[in-house]
Amino acid sequence: MTGRQDESPTALRNTGPKGRLYRARQLKELLRGLLGHPIGQAEDELKHWVFRASRSRIPEIVEPARKIRCRRPDILRTIGPGYPNARLEAFNNRIKVTIRMAYGFQRVTNLISLIMLRCGGLDIRLPEPVS
Repeated sequence: MTGRQDESPTALRNTGPKGRLYRARQLKELLRGLLGHPIGQAEDELKHWVFRASRSRIPEIVEPARKIRCRRPDILRTIGPGYPNARLEAFNNRIKVTIRMAYGFQRVTNLISLIMLRCGGLDIRLPEPVS
């Protein structure tokens, strides 16, 4: 962060009742930072974050902490492979487009096969004529 950007979180410390805005920003940054860690460290930090957030008495933080506690295995499963969110969204979009393409298929297995072909990473090339 630049010097000015670094000063702004510190200025938040004295605003609001009991520094809630400052604590909320700290918790947000902790959660954001944990996504870049290896899975073992991320698991410990997520547990620590949920503990701190659920006791923060900030309703806007306590509610997501409750949801994150319930979805912890799913969050850790997402952090594990280390794929960025953009790549996951691209796969999601590709699957949705494939589902639209497969409209009218009589069997779900055909749809699943088409998704596996499009997202599986296979390089299928048609044979070229020999001259």
